[in-house]
Amino acid sequence: MDRGQTGVRPRNNSIVLDFTYMGQRCRETLRVKPTKTAIREASRKREAILYEIAMGTFDYGKHFPSSKNAIKFSKNKGSLITVERALKDWLKRAEKRCQRSTIRDYNSAVYYHLIPAFGSLTLDEIRKPHIDDWLDTVGNLSNKRINNILGPLRQTLKDAFYDELIDVNPMDRFRNLRIDTREPNPFNKDEIHSILEQLQGQNKNLIQFAFWSGLRTSELIGLRWKDIDFENDKVHVRMAIVRGIEKTTKTTSGQRSVDLQPEAKAALFEQQKYTNSSKHVFHDPKTDSPWSGDHIIRKRIWIPALKAADITYRTPYQTRHTFASMLLSSGSNPLWVAQQMGHKDWGMIRKVYGRWIPV
Repeated sequence: MDRGQTGVRPRNNSIVLDFTYMGQRCRETLRVKPTKTAIREASRKREAILYEIAMGTFDYGKHFPSSKNAIKFSKNKGSLITVERALKDWLKRAEKRCQRSTIRDYNSAVYYHLIPAFGSLTLDEIRKPHIDDWLDTVGNLSNKRINNILGPLRQTLKDAFYDELIDVNPMDRFRNLRIDTREPNPFNKDEIHSILEQLQGQNKNLIQFAFWSGLRTSELIGLRWKDIDFENDKVHVRMAIVRGIEKTTKTTSGQRSVDLQPEAKAALFEQQKYTNSSKHVFHDPKTDSPWSGDHIIRKRIWIPALKAADITYRTPYQTRHTFASMLLSSGSNPLWVAQQMGHKDWGMIRKVYGRWIPV
């Protein structure tokens, strides 16, 4: 090989360029057949690289965009990584620390919304106006859903900023959309009585327990008999079932022990007739298996019961609001109520249920 081709050598069906950059020996492979013509062209490319290095204008990513060294040496690393690639890398990391149901939501956000909207942009290209433009296309999505969709993008760009792939995180300039807190509209005792009168068997036990325990629906259907302490009148809330998947409760404060109210205890005694030998307390009577999700309860039990009782529709979550308002109205300590509800402190109780706290 002549002098002009020093640092250029054929290897199988490719050509390897060898040069030194920033004190480090670099080898890059050109995926071309090593003909004499190709080798001469490769030699010219190497000479151009050496000249640019000498002049201080060499851009690794421009010559070798797919190389690992491109990101290592590039002055503008964000120009070499697409938002799609960054999102997928973030998902892989998230899979190691998040619940499966959470990863399912993340996948939906990433693959059905974020990649189609922003995936082709590089990290250094995406700007707040891109997000504003996307908002104009989302139709009737709720603010909460939009915030959830943008969550993975927000975290991905945050990581990119900390990793010095970008100088500015555009999501820092985009505030989450405002979510209107679901206004408590609790049921009174006459309404509770009317609703329960429309139900029987396991369905009645489930709804009665919901009204007098304050558990979320996912916690209700995840409740196990081993979590019930009849001797000390306690319900230990440890698990939840979301989309058919059993998982621990969402937060540490969510793992709590709830005092067993007489009405809730009565519902459990009745439920023992049906599922005492099973793992989970509440079953779907049609399948004799644990409920797979709250949507079935809402459609099959809740909506028909309210219609039959001639009561204006309210979501099943209002059973939880009802529980809190009844405790507070009876003079219970707000701090204790916060613990019963699984709140970290009583700030949420004061904010949401303040009108039921006696003065």
